[in-house]
Amino acid sequence: MNAPASEQVTKRTRTVKAVKAVKADQIGVDAIELARAAATEAAGPMGVGEHLGIEADADRVVSHFFACPHPGYVGWRWSVTLVRAARAKTPTVNEVVLLPGEAALLASSWVPWADRIQPGDVTAGLLLPTPLDDPRLEPGYTGGEEAADADPAEASQIRAVVAELGLGRERVLSREGRDEAAERWLASDGGPDNELTRQAPDVCESCGYFVRLGGSLGTLFGACANAYSPSDAHVVSVDHGCGGHSSVVAEAKAEELPAPAWETIAWDEPISLFD
Repeated sequence: MNAPASEQVTKRTRTVKAVKAVKADQIGVDAIELARAAATEAAGPMGVGEHLGIEADADRVVSHFFACPHPGYVGWRWSVTLVRAARAKTPTVNEVVLLPGEAALLASSWVPWADRIQPGDVTAGLLLPTPLDDPRLEPGYTGGEEAADADPAEASQIRAVVAELGLGRERVLSREGRDEAAERWLASDGGPDNELTRQAPDVCESCGYFVRLGGSLGTLFGACANAYSPSDAHVVSVDHGCGGHSSVVAEAKAEELPAPAWETIAWDEPISLFD
């Protein structure tokens, strides 16, 4: 049976130990020159500047801080940690390290390679490894153990149909991969929300240069095949548009004839058939 709440609080209070502030060890505090000598040895040509203060890390453990005068490390400071054993009269050097201060110039936070890569970073000669657990992909149909077997004829026919449908690949786009691509394409210049589409006479779905994609993405997207369109060879949505729509035709104009030429030659004598 649980004890009353008041008794539980009392027991917890008894088990809490008072946390006392760490008192700086005076012998370690006074050993400034020992700390400076250790910092100077570690700093080498970088140099050691003025003493900036101390910090009590634990009982008989004190850290001394010195400025770093090197122009490449403005705002950094040398930290020398001194430790004194119980009943010892002098401390010893435990650690020397260069630490950044509040105004120190720091490098940018490290970002994993997979998060640094951006669209368009893959150029000629570069390889982009695909993770085995890429959520954008899922296993495709390859025929299994019969994929490399020329017999029986039935397996060969199956492989031919599979290759025609584009399924003879180890991995294909997953539903997540298709959804990501659709969202990215709709938000791109080939989507509907741009000035090119707003000023177009009609949308790509009704254009003769529009080549619809295969598969489920073909319900929303296709490729432009108009060499004079800014979207040529790019994926465009069915509700995208441009001024190169196939319904735009030139107005037929009548051919203008040249000005007539008038005969202005005059004869002084009458013309006769018997001359």
